Amino acid sequence: MTTISNMRPFHEEEIEVLELEKTSENFDLVVFNDDVNTFDHVINTLIEICEHSSEQAEQCTLIIHYKGQCTVKSGNFEKLIPMRQAICNRGISAEIL
Repeated sequence: MTTISNMRPFHEEEIEVLELEKTSENFDLVVFNDDVNTFDHVINTLIEICEHSSEQAEQCTLIIHYKGQCTVKSGNFEKLIPMRQAICNRGISAEIL
């Protein structure tokens, strides 16, 4: 039989846990595939609105087509808002996540 004097005391140890938070610097502008817009329209939109190179815009457009979506820009939420609006104004589906 174990007596109380032989037992080691139990103490809780505080552990600091870092939580990842969405800051204003790490949002993604995601463009979604549809059956309406042409490759050229999406490519030109990404070049004009997101300042992509033609190669980058083409690659993103292929990813959008085959994967259903692609992050086309990351950054500050306030910077992405007008980009999303401009993309949507051209009939292309986009969200900030």
